[in-house]
Amino acid sequence: MLGILLALLLLTSVTVAMLGWNWLRAPIERMAFVQTGRTLIIGGDLELHWGWPRPRIQAKKVSFANPPWALHPQLVSADAVIFSIHVPQLFNQKWELSDLHLTRPVVQLERGPQGQKSWLLDRQQHDESARVEIDRLTLDQGIIGYDDASSHTSIRSELSTVPAPTGRAGDTDVNFSAQGQFKGLPFKARGSGDTVLAIREESVPYGLRVDATVGRTRILATGHVTSLVKLTAVDMQLTLSGDNLKQLYTLTGIAMPATRDYVMQGHLVRQADTLRYDPFTGRMGSSDIGGWVQVKTGGKKPVLTADLVSTRLTLEDLGPVIGARVGQVQSAKNAAARAGPVAGATPRTKRVLPDLPFNAEQWRSVDAEVNFSAKAIRRAAAAPIQALTTHISLKDSVLKLDPLQFAFGSGQINAEVTLDGRHNPIQSHAHVQAQRLALSQWLPANKGDTAMTSLLGGQITLAGSGNSVGSMLAGANGSVRLLASGGQISQMLMEKTGLHLWEMFRLALTGDKQIKLRCAVANFDVKAGQMQANTLLLDTQVTTLLGRGAIDLAQEKFDLTITPKTKNTSPLALHSPIHVGGNFVKPIIAVDRGRVAARALGSVVLGIVNPLLMLIPLIDAGPGIDSGCAKWLKSQP
Repeated sequence: MLGILLALLLLTSVTVAMLGWNWLRAPIERMAFVQTGRTLIIGGDLELHWGWPRPRIQAKKVSFANPPWALHPQLVSADAVIFSIHVPQLFNQKWELSDLHLTRPVVQLERGPQGQKSWLLDRQQHDESARVEIDRLTLDQGIIGYDDASSHTSIRSELSTVPAPTGRAGDTDVNFSAQGQFKGLPFKARGSGDTVLAIREESVPYGLRVDATVGRTRILATGHVTSLVKLTAVDMQLTLSGDNLKQLYTLTGIAMPATRDYVMQGHLVRQADTLRYDPFTGRMGSSDIGGWVQVKTGGKKPVLTADLVSTRLTLEDLGPVIGARVGQVQSAKNAAARAGPVAGATPRTKRVLPDLPFNAEQWRSVDAEVNFSAKAIRRAAAAPIQALTTHISLKDSVLKLDPLQFAFGSGQINAEVTLDGRHNPIQSHAHVQAQRLALSQWLPANKGDTAMTSLLGGQITLAGSGNSVGSMLAGANGSVRLLASGGQISQMLMEKTGLHLWEMFRLALTGDKQIKLRCAVANFDVKAGQMQANTLLLDTQVTTLLGRGAIDLAQEKFDLTITPKTKNTSPLALHSPIHVGGNFVKPIIAVDRGRVAARALGSVVLGIVNPLLMLIPLIDAGPGIDSGCAKWLKSQP
């Protein structure tokens, strides 16, 4: 047996001495075709440097074909290929290559319409174990392409080796640039990395610097990644910027809220199955944002947790989160102003209620628990909020905001909101409790004739269905109960409401006075988006205002009538019901011109008979009774 082994060794040595290793090219090419059904061509010299268990092989002018369904004929072609192969694993039909070096390679990776992967070596390209395992790879000026028609992805990357910025002799980096499409979005990237690509190395960090743009999202990252395939560990400084945080769903597969333009900088770390962005700071719209975000994988779906803080929040920046278009309300008001004072002139496409739909399909991608607080808010005249705190929970496509708290000086609003994305359309429920809201904060500060110091409280309960806030309210059912009590109100405002000309003239001479506000009540039943007024009441020391009518949430229209009832006789008045019409963009408040004209005409006719009689139609005797606020005050929140 020893003689036979010595004879085989001698024969092999003589053959290699006479012919070199090139005689192995044809057997290797035949074996590759039998195993994979694809053509391997070794067009140059083949060399083998023996070593156990990893002999080193060098081949020149190498190409290996793609499957017949692929767009590109060759999976890989290179001027030279050098690698070490683990021989014992060949008996298990596993190809393990280490320290693979490719000279001027062109690599075309493709994913087929039935999920085939061109880099899998079984004949159907579905067996994940039928692949070449590569731990470390070096490239010398190559091209790598990737195509996946099903995900609308096609990327081409060029690589080149350059001296590393360390300045030490022999140190090199790999520069790369890439462009194409990623999931249907324009893609560009450039950057550099260490010379040796640690594809599967799980102990050596790989230095990486990337500047990439996907669609409208830009990514700047500098740091280290351990194992480019598994991303075993990540330690990078990451900057993200874009038009809308929601666009990150394309990159991460995790649902994000819609936002205005943003930029964020922070430290990204991954250990095991936890990816953490902590700390980070940034801006969304004109609001600052900071805190930490963590994503944990390994379960049925990723779990996102976060603690976010804004030291100064602009309310308009929350608009996209609830489905409002950027500048939606203001642009609608501008359009109404251009349309003029004619009732109904506002374009139908301009709306106030948020109408952009939520994408509940994306809610299935993640479970989340997020705390958010705004310590200070840039105050808006229409919503003088001073602070905001909420906890957001997303579990199995059910989104909850509980609690949702707004601070208004000494008052506050507490709310609970649930959106059930398991149904289409989304089912919604909201309960809002208002306590001790100062009405003066909601009124223009520069108008002395509307000063008010009353406190407002109440509750709103609504349930509906729809895929946007607007559509949910358009078919909502529930109730609205609001009550204001105590404080003072401008007498001039009340006299103007009743068109008490004599009192208006007198106050204009002597100056406005503050009178007692007994109570104000707004009691609506809501059915199929129609807010029907059960009680509309404002009771003051001199006048009671009684209202009736409805508010249409679907059409965003007012149809209310306010009737003033004076408590004192006015010697000169053109009192008339007040109609509130128009829409949410441009409410129209007007007196009943017919009644005013009738009173004026009656005064003229009687004046012809007797000049003293002309005052009779202009006298408002008043009912002389109170509204009975006590029963409403008993239920004050």
